[in-house]
Amino acid sequence: MSPSPQPPVLWQPDGERRARANITAFARWVRENRDTNGAVDGAADYDALWRWSVTDLDGFWSAIWDYFDVQADTPYERVLADRAMPGAVWFPGATLNYARHIFRNRDDDAVAIRHASELRVLGEWTWGELRRRTAAIAAGLRQLGVRPGDRVVGYLPNIAEAVAAFYACASIGAVWSSCSPDFGVRSVIDRFSQIEPKVLLAVDGYRYGGRDFDRRDVIAALRDRLPTLEHTVVLGYLRDEPVEGALDWAELERAGEGAELRFEPVPFDHPLWVLYSSGTTGLPKAIVHGHGGILLEQLKNLHLHLDAHAEDRVFWYTTTGWMMWNFLVSVLLTDASIVLYDGSPGHPDLGALWDLAERARITVFGTSAGYLASCMKAGVHPGEGRDLSALHAIGSTGSPLSPEGFAYCYREFGPGLWLFSTSGGTDVCSCLVGGVPTLPVYEGEIQARSLGMAVAAWDPEGREVIGEVGELVVTEPSPSMPLFLWGDTDGERLRDSYFAVYPGVWRHGDWIEITERGTAVIYGRSDSTINRGGVRMGTSEIYRAVLALDEVVDALVVDVPQPDGGSRIELFVVLRPGQDLDEDLTRRLARRIREDCSPRHVPDRVRAIAAVPRTLSGKILEVPVKRILMGQEPEKVASRDSLANPEALDFFARLAAEGTGS
Repeated sequence: MSPSPQPPVLWQPDGERRARANITAFARWVRENRDTNGAVDGAADYDALWRWSVTDLDGFWSAIWDYFDVQADTPYERVLADRAMPGAVWFPGATLNYARHIFRNRDDDAVAIRHASELRVLGEWTWGELRRRTAAIAAGLRQLGVRPGDRVVGYLPNIAEAVAAFYACASIGAVWSSCSPDFGVRSVIDRFSQIEPKVLLAVDGYRYGGRDFDRRDVIAALRDRLPTLEHTVVLGYLRDEPVEGALDWAELERAGEGAELRFEPVPFDHPLWVLYSSGTTGLPKAIVHGHGGILLEQLKNLHLHLDAHAEDRVFWYTTTGWMMWNFLVSVLLTDASIVLYDGSPGHPDLGALWDLAERARITVFGTSAGYLASCMKAGVHPGEGRDLSALHAIGSTGSPLSPEGFAYCYREFGPGLWLFSTSGGTDVCSCLVGGVPTLPVYEGEIQARSLGMAVAAWDPEGREVIGEVGELVVTEPSPSMPLFLWGDTDGERLRDSYFAVYPGVWRHGDWIEITERGTAVIYGRSDSTINRGGVRMGTSEIYRAVLALDEVVDALVVDVPQPDGGSRIELFVVLRPGQDLDEDLTRRLARRIREDCSPRHVPDRVRAIAAVPRTLSGKILEVPVKRILMGQEPEKVASRDSLANPEALDFFARLAAEGTGS
């Protein structure tokens, strides 16, 4: 994974863009209102601003608090009472409420949410309707006995009612957690049973890819297997029929009709929501984030990095089971509105989301690197026959966006597009590295390390490296790091997950290069990196080489240990319809990897498969597949209900059973 020469600049913000950027105004305010000892001299010097943000933690995070006018019912005693990781203590003494900041100073007639799905045409909720519906749900939940600290779980699609339900829970001080209704019973139980919920909010079914999926049997199973449930509320989303034994959603809202939206003051570190790791190995980690930490992080991230303004309509393709949903609903902390979509991004074809962008006049289009790669491979031209003139920015996350993906976006949208690739995770519910609206975009690179995130690349000896690939670490605490993992009473699982390799320093599990320009390149998960003779190669680099061949539409590569102490590189490819994995294609794959990566990383075997197994959020199951090929039982390394295509694992299970996988 050797560093590459400086790639071409694809976008450079002009003077007007820099001047109107939120981060420019923030930097000016810092210079005028904070003593930074000269650390922040100019709005154009992002690196200086970042360095101040990670060295003067008290100064930076108190600046975020003051600049965005965080409203506390009781003031904080100090900014950072304990900076140990894990265990940092932020803003002790403060009480506040995340949801209060969503609804403050709103024009009831302005649009807050635009929403569409395969079941619903594009519609709108104004701020007035969002406030009214949120207040009604909150009052209805209070009548059901929901109090601060109680857990309310949502088995809901990405629709406006889910947003209102989350805000309602936050306003009460109840703890929210959600799964998409395409999760199966086992995956939902694996998640929700850990936190012992009092109320389940669910839909009776959903439509995806043109097919209807009835979930009433799943709801019944959840009620049977979640013994702490006292109430189940069902929204008739697929069909307008009552579900036996459940309260109708409309009844819940009628019970609270006309109520005033009230906000319960809670401590800064009071749990806001529980998110889950992907769940591909063992029980998912139940990650707890707090009201105050998420509020500060998202005020910073969405204003200063996303650069959301009042005229923006922000979309991100996600489900309620992915942290990007929590990110998206937090966009309403800014003056921008949000756009929701529930359904398949490929139905009736890959143009579905671009059609939505035209209809909803989306200005910031968020998606996954995989979706952009699929559009590129399929020859999709988003601007053909569509008016996408409102669109000025595209965000990409979920996996590294290849240089070819960058080039595709600029071919399709031209040099005026701001393309920002990001990387972070469920663990912090934000970006560790991502977009900066005042910096250039280099092909294949993430623009910068995020403010307040002390990200570095470390070598195996724990030394920082620049221009070289190393472990992604975070050397200082940030407010949105997990408060704890639910049920992890002694904190051992939290320490093992993030702090076992470098005590007191967060190890994220990715390979990263921080370039001399301050940009970043993610090379994939460090636990799935392929090491040949001391030459480490990120899987993303191999995928880039393989997917450059037109015949290949998807790929998976693993390095399987052998009994003799060596290992075997196995490459699995999904081919375009009508293509065969013949000797010629196999040779060309090997040549491409040899030339683009290294001769040491040419696969020992190449096989064609029908599909690459992925999680519901689109991540490739490299480590679980590797473990299956090493002889572990599939059920113990991957929760099939948490996968987008669980049948894709069957091939690897058969391979292991036949003894041909190693």
